[in-house]
Amino acid sequence: MQARRKTRLYLVLAVLAGLGLAVTLVLYALSTNIDLFYTPGEILNGKNETQEKPHIGQRLRVGGYVEAGSIKRDDKTLDVTFRLYDARGAVSVSYKGILPDLFREGQGAVAQGILDGERHITAQQVLAKHDENYTPPEIHNAMTTAPTVQKENHP
Repeated sequence: MQARRKTRLYLVLAVLAGLGLAVTLVLYALSTNIDLFYTPGEILNGKNETQEKPHIGQRLRVGGYVEAGSIKRDDKTLDVTFRLYDARGAVSVSYKGILPDLFREGQGAVAQGILDGERHITAQQVLAKHDENYTPPEIHNAMTTAPTVQKENHP
């Protein structure tokens, strides 16, 4: 093989290796920063189609209704715990910060955070439903198609 061809071959291989490394790093960054949407029932029972449950430590968004009587505030800090439910289950959420003005019992809410237990999310952000006439399709379908959830005793 001629020296000129060798140089071209090495150059092409280096460019391809660099491109492959760049694509790999971009895909890794995207996969670690993605927040998948789940309802409380999907966290407990898995998605309807795949039965895939989120794993502990996964970043996610969970949307449901705030359970009546579940909001507990710490008087000395901004810590708040509450439960989100849908027709198939309920999960508890811990949040440190100021909640939106529209956040209240019986209203829809979305918590973005990390699943740190089978039924517990530590949220970095909480969003409240802003319009009484709108419900996200995923939450509406979960509330209307699934049987009602049985009340469970949870600490």
